[in-house]
Amino acid sequence: MIREGLRGRLRGLAPRQRPRFSGPSFNRLIPNLLTMMGLCAGLVAIRFALEGRFGHAAAFIVVAAVIDGLDGRIARLLKGTSRFGAEFDSLSDFLCFGVAPALVLYLWTMQSVGPWGFIPCVLFAVCSALRLARFNAASIAEPGVVEVPKPAYAYNFFTGVPAPAGAGLVLFPLFAWLAFADWGWPATAAAIRHPSVAAIMLFVVGGLMVSTLPSWSFKNFKIPANRVLPLFLGVGAYVAFLVTDPWAALALGGLIYAGMLYFSARSYRRLRREAEQMRGEVPSA
Repeated sequence: MIREGLRGRLRGLAPRQRPRFSGPSFNRLIPNLLTMMGLCAGLVAIRFALEGRFGHAAAFIVVAAVIDGLDGRIARLLKGTSRFGAEFDSLSDFLCFGVAPALVLYLWTMQSVGPWGFIPCVLFAVCSALRLARFNAASIAEPGVVEVPKPAYAYNFFTGVPAPAGAGLVLFPLFAWLAFADWGWPATAAAIRHPSVAAIMLFVVGGLMVSTLPSWSFKNFKIPANRVLPLFLGVGAYVAFLVTDPWAALALGGLIYAGMLYFSARSYRRLRREAEQMRGEVPSA
């Protein structure tokens, strides 16, 4: 009896083994949780648009774009990339940067022209879906098909304007309208709210998204050493401008990105020409 009681006490003092659970680690779930937050931000933007609170709707689309820029990089950093995460991210991008901006612009100004105002909005959403489908198809290796590897310089470029940037570009009239309204320029704000302005942006940006225009991805973008300090100063000035006058800063950011598309296409052509010359080929016109 004494021996059994002693064994029981020793058994109680022995360290307990932690139970092991099967399933993914929490690090692998963080990117998907961020994607979920971005999706919720897009849904909240739609709700605010239905309530006529277009400034809040635009702000939540911007929040969704910031989250979309973080989840993929965090997934690669934590080694949490997965096929489920990629598909989930694409579905979230379609809602946040395809459906939500089109619906916001429709409720903001396009519905004033009747059923015809819905056509550019639908076209933009369709272009967003096609752009995301093309991106997914390019990232999946089809069985039995030998893919030709892309040149090294091509990995620094997207084919067409990415969905978050397209949403920012197409919302430029709304950003500018909010800025002019804050500045007390009602006539200019009313002019930029005309449905024709939004329709042109929807058609043009939708076309850029499904085009083959090379645009910088900024993933492996290298900055010359002598331009690092001016870049820091410029980013700092833009952040200060963003805090002081967010709508004007967002509108300016759209203009800056639109201007960068020309330089990204020119950079792509230059790199392609240099690569062809290194291989001894005749550069195409």
